Amino acid sequence: MAAIAKNPNYELVGLYAWSDDKVGKDAGEVAGIAPLGVKATNDADALLALKPDVVVYNPMWINVDELVRILSSGINVVSSASFITGHNLGADRDRLEEACKKGGATLFGSGVSPGFAELLAIVAATACDRVDKITIAESADTTLYDSPDTERPVGFGTAIDDPNLAPMASTGTAVFAEAVQLLADSLGVTLDEIKCVAEYAQTTEDLVMASWTIPAGHVAGVYIRWLGLVGGEPLIEVSVRWKKGQTLDPDWQLDGDGWKITIDGRPTVNMAVGFLPPQDMIEQAKSIEDFFELGHIMTAMPPIHAIPAVVAAAPGIATYNDLPLPQARGIVPTK
Repeated sequence: MAAIAKNPNYELVGLYAWSDDKVGKDAGEVAGIAPLGVKATNDADALLALKPDVVVYNPMWINVDELVRILSSGINVVSSASFITGHNLGADRDRLEEACKKGGATLFGSGVSPGFAELLAIVAATACDRVDKITIAESADTTLYDSPDTERPVGFGTAIDDPNLAPMASTGTAVFAEAVQLLADSLGVTLDEIKCVAEYAQTTEDLVMASWTIPAGHVAGVYIRWLGLVGGEPLIEVSVRWKKGQTLDPDWQLDGDGWKITIDGRPTVNMAVGFLPPQDMIEQAKSIEDFFELGHIMTAMPPIHAIPAVVAAAPGIATYNDLPLPQARGIVPTK
């Protein structure tokens, strides 16, 4: 919301309040910035009646019924809520396509990973005249990332010997299968199978964090690979290795936080992608928590920068393969 408010190319006309205590508050107050003259509301009908060009839709998890309602009203949607291609949704993807057709609207999903990371790989592959494999390997120490609602579904905090642990990888990170599909589509290749392979590490001591504790013998490290197979061999591999604390068994060592993106082919293209705070953020920070905003920015901006292309796109579910290359407009500070 802060990014939209300060971008001269956009006008914020409404704000949906997910919690009752925000209803009636100025949108600027909700975002922690100057007042914007727009009041938050939980009246969805009133917001749809505003007929905005686009809804920026960012709940923790998508709600297909909500999306169908917005799209069938003729309003485009950009989202960072675990949506890339929608192929993981089964019949619900058909419902979204039908809603787009009915309303003449477009739905686009991105984020930083998956989303922006795959865009980098798609662009990198255009330097090659042959691609043998695309690999995107994410690694991060998430000890200070305080979001148990998003981490428990992938296995964090589960007993290492829990029989329900293994399936959690494929369900909790299913959107990464959509990332694999996005890359396959960019290559014009039909995959035989998208397969999930998971490994876990346990903490050998109780791991106390800001809002929750992972007991000894429970998962504090998750390594999940999504493989797009052709002829039994992986053509595409998207993986995440997340760890917490320094008492893991096995003791995974991370080679920094960020992504290693490799296009094996002719030529082989290697990219190491990381993120650092700007100097002004470093100077103003009072604690490590002040840097967490970077994660929100990186997640929010890819769909926001896609708004002009999404509004101009043909109705339907659109991905990076369907839209022109996004452009970062309206974000250079005036001197």
